[in-house]
Amino acid sequence: MKLLLSIATTLLRAKLRQSIVAAVGVTFSITMFVALLGFMNGLNGLLDGLILNRTPHVRLYNEMKASPVQPIDLAQPDLAHHFIRSVKPKDELPRLRNAIAIMDVLASDPRVLAVSPRLVAQVFFNVGTVDLNAQVSGIDVMKEVQYYRFNDYLVQGDPRDLAAGNNTIVLGKGLADMMGASLGSAVQVTTATGDRSMLRVAGIFQSGLADIDKVQCYANIKTVQKLLARPGSYLTDINVKLKDLTQAPAMAKELAVRFGVDALDIQTANAQFETGSDVRNIISYAVGIVLLIVAGFGIYNILNMMIYEKLDAIAILKATGFSGSDVRRIFLALSLIIGITGGAAGLLFGFVLQRLIDSIPFVTAALPSITTFPVDYNPKYYVIAVSFALLTTWIAGWFPARKASQVDPVEIIRGK
Repeated sequence: MKLLLSIATTLLRAKLRQSIVAAVGVTFSITMFVALLGFMNGLNGLLDGLILNRTPHVRLYNEMKASPVQPIDLAQPDLAHHFIRSVKPKDELPRLRNAIAIMDVLASDPRVLAVSPRLVAQVFFNVGTVDLNAQVSGIDVMKEVQYYRFNDYLVQGDPRDLAAGNNTIVLGKGLADMMGASLGSAVQVTTATGDRSMLRVAGIFQSGLADIDKVQCYANIKTVQKLLARPGSYLTDINVKLKDLTQAPAMAKELAVRFGVDALDIQTANAQFETGSDVRNIISYAVGIVLLIVAGFGIYNILNMMIYEKLDAIAILKATGFSGSDVRRIFLALSLIIGITGGAAGLLFGFVLQRLIDSIPFVTAALPSITTFPVDYNPKYYVIAVSFALLTTWIAGWFPARKASQVDPVEIIRGK
């Protein structure tokens, strides 16, 4: 084998320029594959994170809807059709019954990572003669920080102030700008029942979605319960974070039947984001693989030309005792040397290009926590790139090597 490798490197040096061109093709392909996949998946993580980081895996709530069974259905069950107009939802509060008990049961479930309550209230902010519509979400602040990255979107203020204060609120950036409010400002809030309260601004929240930042606010649960004049057990939502995200659809159906509530899983709630990520991933992999295939064709052409130019050397090798399989191994080794050399350089340059992209400033008012372009440094992109590159170069070298192994030395020497 050592002798075969020595002959392969000799042939490589004889056609050094063409071999370098082939290796550069592999290097360029792997460089672009690694950089493209890292950048596209980093971008996917950024875009999906705007929603997915803030979304529970399973959300339990009580949706206001009309009763499926009307009194006439009970009074006259024998009639085939009942025609009813202007059916109204049931006159009940949008709260979860036995919410505390449900949370205790979920907390003991081995599939559940975290359970956090939420109380959502529709309010108006009174700014002079103008009333601004908004939604205040009462949250367990420290759980939101730990499991939903609440602190990443808090551009001003400290979440501990929100957790400790009984009359504090965090405003969305768009809403704060419209009100001219800043840290420490007092804002007047009116509930749907007409009760008014004064709250102190403890922070500014910016999710990166302008429409949400114009209406969304946060306070601790006790503040919102006090705002609505409700008891401590009054909750409208329970957010569930699972240890395995893929279990969310099945568990949502299970919990809906078990507790008699409405349940929404993260896959259903954000199907459009997952579809966009899948499409971008397919495009990235397709472009990278095409680049590697093109590099493989370059190696194939160069080896084919080398065989035609080195027919004499091949004939001499076979005439001096080298078998057809030995010749095939020589040209396969030559192809793999090109692939390995180009692949190693491609991985290095791919990492350098990723670092370069990661250092490019990316400043936008919608994403204050992002300062440079996002890049994913997952090692699997490097493994996929070098594996596919070696496979491509081996296939590209197999056919010319097979042709070289079938050369008849008698015909070549007789022709000379």
